[in-house]
Amino acid sequence: MQRAARTRTAFRPAPAPPPAPATIGRRPRPRRVRSLIDADALQVLHRATRTLLADLPGLTDRLVAALQDEEPAYRAAMADDPAATWQEVHRSLRHSVSSLLDPRGSRDAARRCSWKIGAARAEQGLPLDALLHAFRLGGSLVWQGLVEETSRSAPEDVRLLVHVAADVWNFVDEHCTLVADAYRQVERQLAWRRENRQRLLAAALLDGTSRIADLPETAHALDLPERGRYAVVAVTGGCPSDAAGARAALTRGLRVYWHTGVEVDYGIVLLGDADAAAVDAGGDRDADGLGPATAGGDVAGSARAGVSTSVSGLAAVGDARRLADTALAMCPQSGGTIRLTEHLPAALVVSAPELGAALVDRALGLLGALEPADEAVLLDTLATWLACDGSAQRAGERLYCHRNTVLNRLRRYEQLTGRSLSRPTDLVEITLALTARGLRTH
Repeated sequence: MQRAARTRTAFRPAPAPPPAPATIGRRPRPRRVRSLIDADALQVLHRATRTLLADLPGLTDRLVAALQDEEPAYRAAMADDPAATWQEVHRSLRHSVSSLLDPRGSRDAARRCSWKIGAARAEQGLPLDALLHAFRLGGSLVWQGLVEETSRSAPEDVRLLVHVAADVWNFVDEHCTLVADAYRQVERQLAWRRENRQRLLAAALLDGTSRIADLPETAHALDLPERGRYAVVAVTGGCPSDAAGARAALTRGLRVYWHTGVEVDYGIVLLGDADAAAVDAGGDRDADGLGPATAGGDVAGSARAGVSTSVSGLAAVGDARRLADTALAMCPQSGGTIRLTEHLPAALVVSAPELGAALVDRALGLLGALEPADEAVLLDTLATWLACDGSAQRAGERLYCHRNTVLNRLRRYEQLTGRSLSRPTDLVEITLALTARGLRTH
């Protein structure tokens, strides 16, 4: 069976007819139907708009009533100052409706009005969603008023309003955007002012320069009660993750406000009721409630942290900050956490470095005449013996020597310095001197 042969003849469209002689060399005239319709629609719009302007108070009353029924945020605002809300709505409607008559002449005034409303409502704390709802509701009432007036006066012209509907709603959208921009700009400014004021109040509290009259405002700004038991945590050093980990570990489960400084971050920590009860009972253990103990710095990593003792009330936070700084000064450079309640003797010599140096010279200075290796052996033995609560047996185990060796070294110290390890006053001075020397060398 043979295949049907396809023709190779191409189908070409018929040539276009030549232009009529009257149109040769001339451009086609534009259709004027659309422009005529637009002109008629504008006439209908302006006629209805003038009627709305004449009854602007009535339109204002309708919008205020609608806001009161449909928007709870405006309901509260009108309860506080109904006259101010009515004036705001009336002013906004006057500019909006006037813009339908003279878009170019009224544009700037209408934009300024909407911007002021957005800024003012942001300062008052009215939700942005409620404000935008109010503007769109106002646009709906204006459009409804235009349709109702045209239906009443010239029903056959209602269809022409369709041609200006886009312009009306574009105006509403433009002013909603304008209001939102003004609202967010003021909101950012208010947030910056609030954060800056918060930082200033916290800085004054930590510096101990806060006025008694400012304490209620400070308590509100920091979301902390004016009365309560507080401790201050000072954190510095390490990488950002280490510092963040130390802050989280030390204050887990507690209310805290962190004040970020140039070199040191300070946490104002509200201690729990159980800890406060322990303090009231004489235990003074509420600062110990700040996270797990960190003997070797595991929690803080390479960061360094100092924890103050507890104080009573926000007014005493400045004292707690100074105590936290003292604890931080005792923290090893390698990192870790020092709680002042566990290192009170060391805190005394850190707080008075001149007295600490005098103690070192008085109790240990004569050992400087020895060879450095001999001096180090005596000092290490003395510190280990004190750490073992005066037990030569345990000190020898730590130092890997016989207890008699420990006793001989201690006796040699007494002979060189003229001090007695059995005399309580000498023992206190020696302990503080060793602490001061250790803090000076670490």
